[in-house]
Amino acid sequence: MRRTRILTAVLALAAGLLAGTPPALAAGDAPAKVSIAADTYTWKNARIDGGGFVPGIVFNRKEKNLAYARTDIGGAYRWQQSSKTWTPLLDSVGWDDWGHTGVVSVASDSVDPNKVYAAVGTYTNGWDPKNGAVMRSSDRGASWQKTDLPFKLGGNMPGRGMGERLAVDPNKNSVLYLGAPSGKGLWRSTDSGVTWSQVADFPNVGNYVQDPSDTSGYASDNQGIVWVTFDESTGSSGNATKTIYVGVADKDNAVYRSTDAGATWSRVAGQPTGYLAHKGVLDAANGYLYLAYSDKGGPYDGGKGRLWRYATATGTWTDISPVAEADTYYGFSGLTVDRQKPGTVMATAYSSWWPDTQIFRSTDSGGTWTKAWEYTSYPNRSNRYTMDVSSSPWLTWGANPSPPEQTPKLGWMTEALEIDPFDSGRMMYGTGATIYGTENLTNWDSGSQFTIKPMVQGLEETAVNDLASPPSGAPLLSALGDVGGFRHTDLAKVPSTMFTQPTFTTTTSLDFAETNPNTVVRVGNLDSGPHVAFSTDNGANWFAGTDPSGVSGGGTVAAASDGGRFVWSPAGTGVQYTTGFGTSWSASSGIPAGAVVESDRVDPKVFYGFKSGKFYVSTDGGATFTASSATGLPSGDSVRFKALPGAKGDVWLAGGAPDGAYGLWHSTDGGASFTKLSDVEQADTIGFGKAAPGASYQTLYTSAKIGGVRGIFRSTDKGATWTRINDDAHQWGWTGGAITGDPRVYGRVYVSTNGRGVIYGDTSDTGGGGGGGGTDPTPTPTAACTVSYKITNQWSGGFQADVQLANTGTGAWSGWSLGWTFADGQKITQAWNADHTQSGAAVTAKNVGWNANVAAGSSVSFGFTGSWSGSNTKPTAFKLGDQSCTVS
Repeated sequence: MRRTRILTAVLALAAGLLAGTPPALAAGDAPAKVSIAADTYTWKNARIDGGGFVPGIVFNRKEKNLAYARTDIGGAYRWQQSSKTWTPLLDSVGWDDWGHTGVVSVASDSVDPNKVYAAVGTYTNGWDPKNGAVMRSSDRGASWQKTDLPFKLGGNMPGRGMGERLAVDPNKNSVLYLGAPSGKGLWRSTDSGVTWSQVADFPNVGNYVQDPSDTSGYASDNQGIVWVTFDESTGSSGNATKTIYVGVADKDNAVYRSTDAGATWSRVAGQPTGYLAHKGVLDAANGYLYLAYSDKGGPYDGGKGRLWRYATATGTWTDISPVAEADTYYGFSGLTVDRQKPGTVMATAYSSWWPDTQIFRSTDSGGTWTKAWEYTSYPNRSNRYTMDVSSSPWLTWGANPSPPEQTPKLGWMTEALEIDPFDSGRMMYGTGATIYGTENLTNWDSGSQFTIKPMVQGLEETAVNDLASPPSGAPLLSALGDVGGFRHTDLAKVPSTMFTQPTFTTTTSLDFAETNPNTVVRVGNLDSGPHVAFSTDNGANWFAGTDPSGVSGGGTVAAASDGGRFVWSPAGTGVQYTTGFGTSWSASSGIPAGAVVESDRVDPKVFYGFKSGKFYVSTDGGATFTASSATGLPSGDSVRFKALPGAKGDVWLAGGAPDGAYGLWHSTDGGASFTKLSDVEQADTIGFGKAAPGASYQTLYTSAKIGGVRGIFRSTDKGATWTRINDDAHQWGWTGGAITGDPRVYGRVYVSTNGRGVIYGDTSDTGGGGGGGGTDPTPTPTAACTVSYKITNQWSGGFQADVQLANTGTGAWSGWSLGWTFADGQKITQAWNADHTQSGAAVTAKNVGWNANVAAGSSVSFGFTGSWSGSNTKPTAFKLGDQSCTVS
């Protein structure tokens, strides 16, 4: 949304990502005493719907209703027409490859609609330790293969709204082009994205940078090659398209062309200069290449812009801008043409922040234009549209602006705008917070209003900084980047409003009083105004506190267990404490500025802090802190810790870095000493939830590396044993921001992501028990089992299935092998969470290392994609070894 979106990610990086992580241990390197069992979890999003910048929307040109959206830090999505929702496609991206959740471009194959490609990588500077990659899928993103590139890509870099940088030849789909940043040039694949090589003869790698003085490399990177467009009329099926246009981030040389299928390239003669071409969209029916220009790379900036039309047959350039250059205070982008009605073209004023974005439409190839809204008598507006945000009511931002501003806004950062190539009435466009769309766009031309609604359900793109699940009231409170945060009273429903009064651009920390959960405090960033707010009704309503002198950002905050006092460690000044609701603050002594602060959950006068390897304790309500004598803690500041509810002085601390102390520590004496859990190799978060049935200690949750495996782990026995509760299909990149269990629902856990919103999981394990056991279990003699086989997605020639295998016997399994036979000749193409073999119609799926152990009463799940033709009948019989399983 705003620049704070970048800062959210950078803060996450500063919390331990810059160093990266070493390769996972081989199975033989895992600590011998650790046994990792597998539980079956159902994962969903706590619905917010949107929340971040959507810089690209791509419709397939061959198959109706097939569309994709890309986000800058939250992966890619596929449109599901039946439910009008988006399905996430990159949840399998793991911790080590977190940067591959940033998507710089998406390409959908118009020859074979089952194929889709994504160019991934978040930053081109040192913030992202890995290079970019091109991911390819032959099942619409249900599964992926990846080719690593010898350079980085920047899904969250300046210029990310330009594009698309990745394109498939519409006549010979084995040929793809990718425009690279950082002076790396134009790249080509001739084997459907498997291998890539630089186009040596391409003459210009680009030269535009947003800010040459930026020493971080973020704003000073060359934005490079920004889009590739084919003229499909210059090729035939099976033969490479001859004419290709390429956009370059160079104000004097923005457009290049090849007329010999990429063998040679030249600058297009007569082109305008002084601007960057954000988009290049070709209308082959009329022979026009349309170009949207801005004086800046976006997506935030842009003060001047033009629209141009290039006649491909004659080489004539025509300025078709809807307003005079002197009247622009924005750049143009969001360019699209109506494939059903050649000559209809639309564009956006992407950088018009005030009073609103603007959308322009022409039905005569740019000869004349109309606007989505116009002034009647300033400041009053007349809109061609109505907006219905009832499905995402927080999009009003809780604002009450004066004209000419309106709420909700038509948008901002509107670089993605697409008319459905099969339906002139449907249009979608991305903003800094959502995807909007309409299904009656043609009302624009008849003079009646068209209706804009969010078309974003299923696409969750918030960066999560903190989470809290109080013992009463709302089950979930969240601190988020860009959209502040939410109070979820129903996880399946979008909250009516974000946190307001004040509305932080980013909430950095929140806490509630353990024994008085109606008292809640949050702190965050705001361009001007207070950085702290309080609630006395569990976060339903808020009032602003008063900042102490010098505060520049939210930092961390802690509420006393009874809600009678607060300790705040803001950015810009030292740690502060207050009684009451922050009308005045006093400086805490004995603790350094920038420390992370938390409260004891029993004693209202006890607070804790951590900074640079030292743990600090206050017993007088935060007035004074004393450094603990505890040693061996992480030396850096990449640490998160929490005190256990109901037990004074019971503190768990997670964090560190691969080049030093890293793991999980436990204190039972209020931080005077800590014991490191030897079995936990790395840990980045710690949270507590309801104890398992029969257990006396609360359930622990962590994002960690245990037994050589990175994942989300649960322990029901005080950390003696652990269960990995996510799987390889559900990893969500970086999950090191926050985690918490639910004190009211056993097994429920809330997981933070850096771009995929708040994920929550529910367990199928109702029996509780240990975290996986400390010894290797033996197989049950009867091997009683139940199997559930579900087809979760199906398309022409392909499908995706999930299988759940339950141990209904009396003993644990130390390994499993499930067999079945397909009735219709289906073939498995890729499986996850199981090793598979197939001989004819017979399939065998076996455990992988981490999910071999399945306790009695527990279950394990795996999934796969496959191919089919004719019919796709579900298997009706399954065997665990020689034992038949019940089919549910």
